[in-house]
Amino acid sequence: MLASADFRRHLPDGAIVDHWTAADGWPLRRFDWPADSETPRGTLFFQGGRGDIFEKYLELFAHWHQQGWSIISLDWRGQGGSGRLSPDPRVGHIRRFATFIDDYRAFWASQAPEVPGPRVLMGHSMGGHLVLRAMVEAAVRPDAAVLIAPMLGLESPLGARGGRWFARAMVWLGNPARAAWKTNERPISPSPRQVLLTHDVDRYADELWWRDQKPELAGGPPSWQWLAEAFASTAAVRADPRLATLDVPTLMLVADADKLVDPVAARAVAARLPDCTLVGFGGESAHEILREVDPIRDRAIGAIDTFLDERVPA
Repeated sequence: MLASADFRRHLPDGAIVDHWTAADGWPLRRFDWPADSETPRGTLFFQGGRGDIFEKYLELFAHWHQQGWSIISLDWRGQGGSGRLSPDPRVGHIRRFATFIDDYRAFWASQAPEVPGPRVLMGHSMGGHLVLRAMVEAAVRPDAAVLIAPMLGLESPLGARGGRWFARAMVWLGNPARAAWKTNERPISPSPRQVLLTHDVDRYADELWWRDQKPELAGGPPSWQWLAEAFASTAAVRADPRLATLDVPTLMLVADADKLVDPVAARAVAARLPDCTLVGFGGESAHEILREVDPIRDRAIGAIDTFLDERVPA
């Protein structure tokens, strides 16, 4: 097993949790774990998905920290410890995905010059989408990127166009900040939330443990506005001609049995990137590839380590 379960339910020694202030004064919660070495391997900027908190990834961070990397992570605006944008604190709401990009552009500009290189961006799910969009829009310029189950299309019973049209209609018909559904990660799902995310019951329990310890970090379903923006933003990235000229070395991990984001869309985007290595997983992996059972998780981390060693030399 890589790293240790000992890291999963407490903040590591030497790590700092504080806030970074966006241009409009909004405080975003951040995690910093500087490398112990005087000659660090570099810096990993890790971004989670919708409703994520960086505590879910402490075991993962420990693995790379032990290799000499500094780790930085940021809760997206409107979730985790970065406040709420809806009157209902359970609801993940954003008016425009462009706000996420504006935040990250400013965060990268303020932090990247101050930390040791090389600098690698990692993003899971919505974080993977936003990392890729930020690179396409030249908001960030990392030395390499790793996209894990990136949200480049949403699973919808109505398909991408039908889902986008329906979400926009629901925005027009009521309060855009209201919850798009009541529970689970997707509406009318026959599978429990845990099965949609990971087959590892213990790692899933870690997230619930952190939410019990810090109820203010807990999230819930997205708003209709978030959903409409997600359909629009993923469609825009898929159609962006700048994908074909993005020369950042990129590794993409895709779970072909993913029930939350569209793996076919992710594979299509990977094929358009000029320098992209794709690693696929079958039915053995749910959406949270890096929080799966050990054989799957270790294979994924091994692929990332190999990519970093080959494409981002110290």
